[in-house]
Amino acid sequence: MSPPAERPIFPPFLVLIVGIFATSISAILIRFAQTEAPSLVIAAGRTTLATLFLLPLALTRRRTELRTLPPAGYLLAALSGLMLALHFASWITSLEYTSVASASVLFATAPFWVALVSPLFLSESIPRPVQAGIALAFIGSTIIALATGGGGTGRQTLLGNGLALVGAITYAAYFLLGRRLRSSLSLVGYTTLVYGAAAVCLLTFALLSGQSFAGYSPQTYLLILLMALFPQLLGHSSFNYALGYLPAAFVSLASISEPVGATLLAFLILQEVPGPATLLGGLFILAGVWVGSRK
Repeated sequence: MSPPAERPIFPPFLVLIVGIFATSISAILIRFAQTEAPSLVIAAGRTTLATLFLLPLALTRRRTELRTLPPAGYLLAALSGLMLALHFASWITSLEYTSVASASVLFATAPFWVALVSPLFLSESIPRPVQAGIALAFIGSTIIALATGGGGTGRQTLLGNGLALVGAITYAAYFLLGRRLRSSLSLVGYTTLVYGAAAVCLLTFALLSGQSFAGYSPQTYLLILLMALFPQLLGHSSFNYALGYLPAAFVSLASISEPVGATLLAFLILQEVPGPATLLGGLFILAGVWVGSRK
């Protein structure tokens, strides 16, 4: 997979760090918004607003690029958007049943699924340090998955952890499709198409389930707006920027540093004290990120 023709304006690794900080606040904002709004409304709202912010820029600066994109490119964008929609629908819903720490760290299995498929789908070899890092992260995620913490009953926690795992798998698919498409599209063109496809899917899911987008407090709408601006536009777009220049497995491994910030914020703001299994699993994941990113 060849990178885009243009040289990166910003160092991709530094952009990844910005993305990690921006996405770390996502789970906290979601938790506050869930006191009023259903999970599908939150997910649909953040992707729809992000698309509306990007659309004028795409239509004025990337019109030719989007007009000349072949049908196969639009199909990949639609599939990537569907995977992103399923990721948000499952992962955001998981926060209703399990803790921020457990949901965030189970999300860290995403690099494992990327590494399984990348050699076949993208013809990208996985360097040994990244393989070792993914293995450590997977061990840590398994420890947390087998634990029964999270604030609800054992069955509720198991459901929440299962949804978080589904969110990780669909997130991995979103990364794999994005890595293939980003080689032929600019960041603005790619994110507009993919966020737009995700918004259409999530709006459809919400409407079919009978959920309303009206009647919430101004605070809830503000929280959804903040999700669109920071975790979505700044966070996810930072990862998508890096996908244009770095292997999908490495970008997905770096992105799972998000649970560290999310767990710390959950402890400070929500008074969610992570249990011993979450702490132990988190140490494995941190070690995996460190090993995988050293080179």
